[in-house]
Amino acid sequence: MKKNYLLLIVVLFFISSCNEAAKPTNVQNAPVPVNVYTVHKENVVYYDQFPGTVVALMQVDIRAEVEGYITGIFFTEGGLVKKGQKLYEIDNSKYKANNNMIMANLKVAEANLDQAQKDADRYAYLNEHDAVAKQTLDHAMTTLQNAKNQVNAVKQDLIRTQTDLNYSIIKAPFDGTIGISQVKLGNTVTTGQTILNTISTNNPMAVDFVVNEKQISRFVQLQKNNPANTDSVFRITLPDNTLYNQIGKIYIIDRAVNSQTGTLNIRLEFPNPDAVLKAGMSCTVKVRNQDTLQQMLIPGKAIVEQMGEYFAFVSVDTLIPNNTPGAKQEKGLHAVQRKLILGKSIGDKIIVKSGLQAGDKVIIDGVQKLRDGTLVNEGVGDLKNKK
Repeated sequence: MKKNYLLLIVVLFFISSCNEAAKPTNVQNAPVPVNVYTVHKENVVYYDQFPGTVVALMQVDIRAEVEGYITGIFFTEGGLVKKGQKLYEIDNSKYKANNNMIMANLKVAEANLDQAQKDADRYAYLNEHDAVAKQTLDHAMTTLQNAKNQVNAVKQDLIRTQTDLNYSIIKAPFDGTIGISQVKLGNTVTTGQTILNTISTNNPMAVDFVVNEKQISRFVQLQKNNPANTDSVFRITLPDNTLYNQIGKIYIIDRAVNSQTGTLNIRLEFPNPDAVLKAGMSCTVKVRNQDTLQQMLIPGKAIVEQMGEYFAFVSVDTLIPNNTPGAKQEKGLHAVQRKLILGKSIGDKIIVKSGLQAGDKVIIDGVQKLRDGTLVNEGVGDLKNKK
């Protein structure tokens, strides 16, 4: 009996639940409180950013042109050097000896030439008076020509030995900064192989970066215009995220696009009066936009991403359907979803290329609770100028 009583209670509860579920839900959901931002157009200044590398406009590796031992180093590592300044000295004792020997050979050759010249002149005079055999004159003229050739040959040897002697003293090719010496006193250097040091210019400096081939026309136009006042078109951010205090300009646009990557190298020039920029330093190149048209910006928190596409909700005052039988449609606010095409991010805002119009009220708070058509109630109102 008790079991039957319990079974009856369960059945009655089940029937009651079904009846409740079958009742129509005509109660409207309460509006979601939201804050809105009125879309408007404004002038926008933003920078496209590219990874860059600082390079010297001129940089050379200093190599030995003769071999021998390093006998002298005449600079401060990491310091500034002037064009023609003496940097290294290589043991030149054998080069001096060779040079002296060739100079002695030149004196002998010049003496032989002088004698040959006198003999040729003498036999030429005798030949005019038929006082000497023609063959003797020919021999004298041949000897004279050989003596001239010998002098020329020795002079070429002298140029070579003097060049070797000069190369034993290594001088700075231009004004710049010299690095840490790769050789010390007493080290042996090999002709054309041993790198003694590296010297580079330091003011101005260059910054290299690459752009997509689709952007080439933009930079060609910037180079063509070449305004006297670049007005901060080109700036760089240093590795510590500080903005460098000098303005750059286009130095050169590379001649060809890399066919494998579809990119083009561009080099900028920046003044470097305080030697802040160092060759090899990484930086971020900031190129200011040249678009003078006004843009529409909205707060980034208003944007919803769904499967790679971007949307925002707009508060629209329109008729709200009421499911209550016999009830009339009432006017009110509800959220309408708009698909967006976005541009650059500017701080906490994002440029909207399409999907919105000036005057639209974009919902920026309470977005997580919204769906297309959700009833909304604007809270604090228009946040157009709210920071």
